[in-house]
Amino acid sequence: MKKTMFYPRHLALNARMVEFAGFLMPLEYTGVIAEHVAVRNDVGVFDVSHMGEIWVKGSAAIDLLQKITTNDVSVLTPGKAQYTCMPNGKGGIVDDLIIYQYEDMKYLLVVNAANIEKDWNWINSQNIFGAELENASDRISQLAVQGPKAIKVLQKLTDINLYEVRPFTFITGSIAGVNNVIIAATGYTGAGGFELYLYNDGALKLWDAIFEAGTEYNIQPAGLAARDTLRLEMGYCLYGNDIDDTTSPIEAGLGWITKFSEGKDFIDRERLFNQKTYGVERMLVGFEMIDRGIPRHNYSITDEKGNKIGTVTSGTMSPSLKTGIGMGYVPPAYSHPGDIIFISIREKLLKAKIVNMPFYKKSV
Repeated sequence: MKKTMFYPRHLALNARMVEFAGFLMPLEYTGVIAEHVAVRNDVGVFDVSHMGEIWVKGSAAIDLLQKITTNDVSVLTPGKAQYTCMPNGKGGIVDDLIIYQYEDMKYLLVVNAANIEKDWNWINSQNIFGAELENASDRISQLAVQGPKAIKVLQKLTDINLYEVRPFTFITGSIAGVNNVIIAATGYTGAGGFELYLYNDGALKLWDAIFEAGTEYNIQPAGLAARDTLRLEMGYCLYGNDIDDTTSPIEAGLGWITKFSEGKDFIDRERLFNQKTYGVERMLVGFEMIDRGIPRHNYSITDEKGNKIGTVTSGTMSPSLKTGIGMGYVPPAYSHPGDIIFISIREKLLKAKIVNMPFYKKSV
């Protein structure tokens, strides 16, 4: 079982540790609701060092990335980032990821922890262009400092004007005396904040400095459980739940990162273009419970007569909304806001309604 550089701090904070993607990771510290609320209202810190980091370099880097991802990499410039996904050649998704253009002809791909080896093998198998590839996952630590007060905490630790770092941009510099930190205005909580990428040797120094600087802002460590409830309130997909090798980006509502730009001949382009043009047989939707109940992954979605029409991919009791929320795939006929569906919970059909996402609207 792998451990991140922050493992000693998790133990000192009495975190509840669980196995996740081959790592021992903190599920929660004081409790999912308290950690969730801290991120929404103040600031929370997630250890996300289990995520994968792959460098793609050289003059052929953009050719490879344009082929394997759905978004248009050509619009990036150094210091900018984009969310995207990799089609698998069969209409599904290898992984979703963020691409950071670090400098000319040098890109950092941040991929899901459970998919590092799979993604590495896939990217190599498609690299007919001769791009230089480097899997740096074991050498890089990552912290997500998220919440409306994250910027106040981190600004105390750097001379960089963080207020000028706009969403989906980044800057590389010194923070808390740790050099060469990628400070990115990205994250998966919808609460604002930054993701920090650094070499392992500076990890504990940065952790300690952030928590000391954040004392006056009620800074809290946050675990995987709160990360999941926060992303679900925003309607963000989780790989392995809401998207996988059997779901297309069009079905998953990711048409906005699927660009059919002239000259961008990416994997599954024709198949996905046809789906966008002629429609799909199922769509990922968000729903809120009307009856009292908590939807969970793999629960059945039915019509009023109990006929199964889909499956819940993600579900929880929303700490912010105090009601059950979830996502799942249903036929287009049931996908309109206000449509009534039913969730089968303990052999009871509980009423829910389709809603627009995000569920939580007061995001930064």
